[in-house]
Amino acid sequence: MATNGNPQLARRDYEVVVIGAGVAGIYQIKRLIDLGVNATVLDANDDLGGTWYNNRYPGARFDSESFTYGYSFSKELLDEWHWSEQFSPQPETLRYLTHVTEKFGLREYMQFGCRVDAMVFDEDTDTWTLSLQDGRKLTTHFVITAVGVLSTPTLPKFEGMDSFKGISFHPFYWPHEHLDLRSKRVAVIGTGATAIQFIPEIAKEVSHLTVFQRRPNWAAPLNNSVISDEEMAAIRARYDEIFATCSRTPGGFEHEPDRRPFNDVTREERIALWDRLYDGPGFGIWLSNFVEIFVDEKANAEFSAYIADRIRQRVNDPAIAEKLIPKDHGFGIQRVPLETGYFETYNRDNVELVDSAETPITRITETGLCTSDRTFEFDVIIYATGFDAFTGALDRIDIRGLGGAKLRDKWADGPVTYLGLLVSDIPNMVMLAGPQTAATNFPRGAELAVDWATSLLEYMREHDYSRFVANEDAEQRWFEHVKEMYKGVLMSKAKSWITGYNSNLEGHEYGKTRYNIYTGGGPKYVKTLNRAAENSYDGVSFL
Repeated sequence: MATNGNPQLARRDYEVVVIGAGVAGIYQIKRLIDLGVNATVLDANDDLGGTWYNNRYPGARFDSESFTYGYSFSKELLDEWHWSEQFSPQPETLRYLTHVTEKFGLREYMQFGCRVDAMVFDEDTDTWTLSLQDGRKLTTHFVITAVGVLSTPTLPKFEGMDSFKGISFHPFYWPHEHLDLRSKRVAVIGTGATAIQFIPEIAKEVSHLTVFQRRPNWAAPLNNSVISDEEMAAIRARYDEIFATCSRTPGGFEHEPDRRPFNDVTREERIALWDRLYDGPGFGIWLSNFVEIFVDEKANAEFSAYIADRIRQRVNDPAIAEKLIPKDHGFGIQRVPLETGYFETYNRDNVELVDSAETPITRITETGLCTSDRTFEFDVIIYATGFDAFTGALDRIDIRGLGGAKLRDKWADGPVTYLGLLVSDIPNMVMLAGPQTAATNFPRGAELAVDWATSLLEYMREHDYSRFVANEDAEQRWFEHVKEMYKGVLMSKAKSWITGYNSNLEGHEYGKTRYNIYTGGGPKYVKTLNRAAENSYDGVSFL
């Protein structure tokens, strides 16, 4: 990686700075250290883990099978780690990431409590200057962001939120110390994937739980189980097969779609398949289904009716069951939350469901909240109101590239990227798991992105280049391709965080689609990345 004869370049603090010490950042720093690169990881938290450091709410766990979520780069690591459950709980996952960090001696390259406020690129020296919240400034040749897809929580804008005298928080900030909810009157505002995990858990403890639901979510059983020693041995024996399957499936899981034409299968056979998948583990009910449920409204409607009936069988009160069944979108056209006893929770005497679409919350008070027709008193309010997904963590940093171009201005109407990894006008920066990458099982996609980014830096070193930047025309072609792939898939009609629908976000026009993901699937995305790399990083200019 060139200095072009300029002694000033040798005085950079680092060759590479990685922002974020989660799943992607841990693997990225390992790849860099193995190459002998002077690199560090900056993380705003007090320790490593990213998502799995912060999300400590009851019930937090994988919805990916544990053995498909762990890293694949080390056979020794695969052989020594025993996943205790098919879907690992948060404490175990954090132990796993800590174990990986310690095993490979990575902690010494990590700095915690380091929030990056701003990044400015100097075109004369091809150097990034990072301004940290603690007042320090660091210089580096390259920046690799590993800031996470869901790391910027959003709060609602209710009047009076600051007046509440009890405990209130977003579940992303669930207290790390034990929160005793016994004898507490608790409100949960929102019923997204996070709430669907923790509502059944806290309902067992609280005095009374009131759930305020504006828009119901489809959800399906997780069907978790313990992994025995014998089962773990069998998993280890077929890891090569597991990761090969993940690499060829659209979502990066072991769950492969049923390629039989929907209409060639009898109704009885369809029901038999759905019964088996509903009672099976993980995303099988979604990803091992007929392909038509993602693209054909009639097929999706039939399947959604099946899921609705399964919900009705689990909820005692028919009126409540109907409120829990979405009417504005079909099952599977947005990411499906997986649950354990969620629907049965509404059979409990200490749980109440309030339809916030019918009776909206009007304000938060000192002792609780008011809706359009009632006043409630609570000891705890939990705002399970989602995240500024995909772009939020990057928008939070004032990133300025060529000519002072601001990334957040460029993305005001939604992200525009090259391959989901690079941005024109923002040189020497790679985004891991950035917007417009393939929507896959996270670590599978993260390892792919890390390997691509590392190879790009090796290419720079081999050719004595000092700067890379995505070409605007290549970026625009990728953006148009991403948009084109939204056509024909029912997901494009979903009002979800995947398409940028979140009324809590400043500067986001509600109802305007933001092309946050690449919907073409993992294998097609991998071929595109490989083709670019094999063609001397086609679409990228070097200096």
